[in-house]
Amino acid sequence: MATGGRPTTMRAVQYSGYGGGSAALKYVEIPVPSLKKGEVLIKVEAASINPADCRIQKGLLRPFVPQFPFIPVTDVAGEIVEVGSAVQEFKVGDKVVSKLIFWKAGGLAEYVAASESITVPLPAGVSSADAAGLPVAGLTALQAVKAIGTKFDGTGVGSNILITAASGGIGSYAVQLAKLGNHNVTATCGARNLELVADMGADEALDYKTPEGAALKNSSGKKYDYIVNTTNGGKWSAFKPSLSSHGRVVDVAPNFGNFVASILTLFSKKKLSTVILSLGMEDLRFLL
Repeated sequence: MATGGRPTTMRAVQYSGYGGGSAALKYVEIPVPSLKKGEVLIKVEAASINPADCRIQKGLLRPFVPQFPFIPVTDVAGEIVEVGSAVQEFKVGDKVVSKLIFWKAGGLAEYVAASESITVPLPAGVSSADAAGLPVAGLTALQAVKAIGTKFDGTGVGSNILITAASGGIGSYAVQLAKLGNHNVTATCGARNLELVADMGADEALDYKTPEGAALKNSSGKKYDYIVNTTNGGKWSAFKPSLSSHGRVVDVAPNFGNFVASILTLFSKKKLSTVILSLGMEDLRFLL
């Protein structure tokens, strides 16, 4: 293996049991990970925390994930300081972003070992901080927008769509991707983020606390061909009246009621379908 001044120990943040929130996170000093032949060692410059990280700590996947003690966070960016003997694409000094495997994680640390297959190079001009916020949120948004037939080559016919929680991580990417795909976008968010969402490209931004926002009504009165739901609180019963005759909800944060609706609406004109992140590194390259 090529080396780049590998230290022997590193600082990290980990927890040793379910629950406890931030109070359960402990600073530790542990050995720097050793590399397998197909891995790179990244000196972490930025990492982003996603809702899934918090839910896993609360016991979402109990008792299978995680194995304790556990270092959370999957989305990291930084500089490669060592490469495994079988690594082909990268070299020491390369700037990269990686989406770590969620049941192994390791992002809240000074160094992390990541497979070459889950790592992509940073384009010039993209900072580590910007890149680290992209993998989970950006890929989830991309998958949702692709699920409604969006094309990004200029050949697609835009639809009238609604994006909920548009100022959140997934929502903010979804708005921009939807506009890139020529859709007419109505977006919901809190009052303080209306200008932000409009600046991201939404054709209309609704304060979800107003009567119009709560009813998901845009100023034109048109029904939505698609609704991209990114909030856990969204309900099929609230979405259905706002859909066109053959409208569809794409739900990236489904609650139990919406899981049931996704089954019950399989053969209905109006449908709800759930999206679970499955896009890979080529899609991350596209986003970058």
